[in-house]
Amino acid sequence: MILPVIAYGDPVLRKVAKVIAKDHPKLDEIIANMWETQYNASGVGIAAPQVGLSIRLFVIDAAPFSDDDELSEEEQGFLSNFKRVFINPTIIEESGDEWAFNEGCLSIPDVREDVFRQEQIVIEYVDENWKKQKETLTGLAARIVQHEYDHIEGVLFTDSYLL
Repeated sequence: MILPVIAYGDPVLRKVAKVIAKDHPKLDEIIANMWETQYNASGVGIAAPQVGLSIRLFVIDAAPFSDDDELSEEEQGFLSNFKRVFINPTIIEESGDEWAFNEGCLSIPDVREDVFRQEQIVIEYVDENWKKQKETLTGLAARIVQHEYDHIEGVLFTDSYLL
């Protein structure tokens, strides 16, 4: 089911989301609905707060970036298969030079800004099968994760411009 995307100004977007347990009610349904909502909105990621749920969950499918000619063939190939469910994630390290990329957000339609983020992250999370994962990500994959991770921390990509 396609869910309404929560818009800028709603307090749920500013809350630090709560850790969830394996037996969280209707989790499989929530994840399926998030995928459907993300695809319907032509996004590459969506976090639970963006559908009104203050829980530590986001989904990413970076395939739309896989045909970007400005990326290396290696990065295009990785992004074409970068589809993940992140439950209770923790970024444990951010490193490398900060670089700018023009970002947008499903919760703030028609607004785009250059956002500086570090080029590499290490993230721990559990996937939809509750298997613990630890990944080192670089480039656009790291950036997409950082953007969605910010949502579960109550941070929006525009915040650095509002200070």
